[in-house]
Amino acid sequence: MANDTKFPTEVVELPSKGYFYPKDNPLASGKVEMKYMTAREEDILTSPNLLKQGIAIDKLLETLIVDKKINLGDLLIGDKNALIVAARILAYGKMYEFVTFDDSGEEVNATVDLTTLNDKEIDFDKLSPNTNEFSFTLPNSKREITLKFLTHKDEKELEREATVLKKVSSTLAKTMTSRMKRIIASVDGNSEKQHINKFVDNELLSVDSLELRKYLNSINPDINMTTIATFPDGREEEVAVELTAQFFWPSA
Repeated sequence: MANDTKFPTEVVELPSKGYFYPKDNPLASGKVEMKYMTAREEDILTSPNLLKQGIAIDKLLETLIVDKKINLGDLLIGDKNALIVAARILAYGKMYEFVTFDDSGEEVNATVDLTTLNDKEIDFDKLSPNTNEFSFTLPNSKREITLKFLTHKDEKELEREATVLKKVSSTLAKTMTSRMKRIIASVDGNSEKQHINKFVDNELLSVDSLELRKYLNSINPDINMTTIATFPDGREEEVAVELTAQFFWPSA
């Protein structure tokens, strides 16, 4: 472990600025120190076992984050996305070449400058510090909702739930309702899980669900993954950059 301190590091600023973490959480500083990637970390990204389990990027971040008091599960999804992008830049530079498809369905190479992926603009002054709970009145039903940003821990638990559901049922995956049940922390002051589940399954109107998601998106700190890509023929086009294990491998 002592050798880790010998590697060069960079401090990454989180999209949340640490605003929504408890004061005693190291993430409340709004900054995370990360070390540059080495061949050792490349081994993580090529591990068949880790790739199969879908945890290669998690293991990579755990290795690169200098402060071992930081719990990866505590990270808001947007903050985790920013760390993934920063890790890629520190490893291979800011230019990222990837394969996409043109209008005719043919594969083409595209290049983006990862430093152009900016943080979403959030009005922090309208939100309370050091808490991940927010009040929202549903416009149609007038029900009072307390909601939260999903964390990395929430995302992993949702993935596990989805895997189990696929094994036991061939019916339509309940992705939207599963996420909503985790986003909502209370309904009319009642935070019992059974009450929230019943509300989402039977009482949440689609129009209210849409407005709740729009509100959450407007205040949710994240990095904007849409930017301008350059193609071999010189044209430029807006694209969405996807964060997968392949994101870390420069074309070669």
